Amino acid sequence: MENTLSGQAVTPADESMNNTAFIVFISIVATIGGFLFGFDSGVINGTVDGLQQAFNSESVGTGFNVSSMLLGCAVGAFFAGRLADRFGRRSLLMTAAVFFIISAWGSGVATGSGEFIIYRILGGLAVGAASVMAPAYISEVAPARFRGMLTSIQQIAIISGLFAAFLSNYLLADAAAGSTSELWMGYNAWRWMFWMELIPAFLFFIMLFFIPESPRFLMVKKRKEEARTVLTRLYGSVAADKKVAEIDSSLANDHTPKLSDLKQKGTGKVRPIVWVGIGLAAFQQLVGINVVFYYGAVLWQAVGFSESDSLLINVISGAISIAACIITLMVIDKIGRKPLLKWGSVGMTITLGLMVYAFVNADQDPSGRLILGDYGTLALVAANAYVFFFNMSWGPVMWVMLGEMFPNQIRGSGLAISGLVQWGTNFAITWSFPILLAGVGLAGAYGLYAICALISVIFVTKLVQETKGRELEDMQG
Repeated sequence: MENTLSGQAVTPADESMNNTAFIVFISIVATIGGFLFGFDSGVINGTVDGLQQAFNSESVGTGFNVSSMLLGCAVGAFFAGRLADRFGRRSLLMTAAVFFIISAWGSGVATGSGEFIIYRILGGLAVGAASVMAPAYISEVAPARFRGMLTSIQQIAIISGLFAAFLSNYLLADAAAGSTSELWMGYNAWRWMFWMELIPAFLFFIMLFFIPESPRFLMVKKRKEEARTVLTRLYGSVAADKKVAEIDSSLANDHTPKLSDLKQKGTGKVRPIVWVGIGLAAFQQLVGINVVFYYGAVLWQAVGFSESDSLLINVISGAISIAACIITLMVIDKIGRKPLLKWGSVGMTITLGLMVYAFVNADQDPSGRLILGDYGTLALVAANAYVFFFNMSWGPVMWVMLGEMFPNQIRGSGLAISGLVQWGTNFAITWSFPILLAGVGLAGAYGLYAICALISVIFVTKLVQETKGRELEDMQG
């Protein structure tokens, strides 16, 4: 192949390297949506005092206000999958970017609780859409041999977004001597915390203009030459022609995707693969991971740690999460998805059980707060081991599998249902934890999560099929 600019020959190895670099680039752009997912979820933690003072409302910082955004996420995830089948994966990511921008700006300028919640729900719609469309897009452009690794970057991006929000909140509050104090241009620091999200949100929107539409979506829409052009840029001309033929063959008997495709023809029953997707989405939340995220400080203060120590433990947990995700990124395409899910579930069952054991054996002070005593070290090590096992397995792998496990015809609809279940379960777990804490205590709550982790071992062993190394056109359901 001849390079028309320099006159030098471009070898197949050079072309392959260029193609791989382009695939990595567009995958990273897509995962900026994951970063915003994390940032938008984490920024609220540093703004509660400012919101309560500005709106004169004690309800703004309650668990329901946190979880109400998650309802927006559920709606966003559900409709994103369906709308992406109609308008395209990249188009939905661009819409999500616009919603992130509006939410970040509006949350900072809001003058009342109602107005603020509207903007937060818009942010939730964007988070929900990005959570399902970013991994789906990556799965549809990345080759099977390293598709899992690239999709796993999504989880690292989410955690990085959380960390960036926490760090930004801390620095802004420190600069203003408090989140409720004036910082710049007459505005309080808590408003600037939301406005900091405008930087990555605008970057996401701009960078999306530099990535192509999913070639599989283009093929579904009968735009074969556009798809061939994109596939040539991704895999090279020879591989592109082969891939066009494979996708064309897989779509030969298909029609415009619709929600009813999730049912089997003839029997009218929901396809087994859809139930597996629903199970993956639900169990990722039923093991209780977001309780650690949203209520981590509450947990550790409830068992006798000081506020500063509790915040430090959260920082340590964040570092452990990133390390676990990096390990998964390196091994997921070698050992597969199913082993990671299975042993992650086993690890979470054991570590959650150890936490329950520590809580059951703790003493109580007159106010009802647990005193762990000699069991403090066990609870701390078990909790961080639990975080490690989750982020080595269900954290990234669930998103990888949802993005690749569904056949082309039902990928959008399957993601819609699974995303709805994932965020709906997230809402239920987040909303119910304070109730469980008051009713059955930490031991009872974490005992429930341990039981769910144990059931997930059986679910993965019996029902989940390995997808490592399989082309998307070969997925059956």
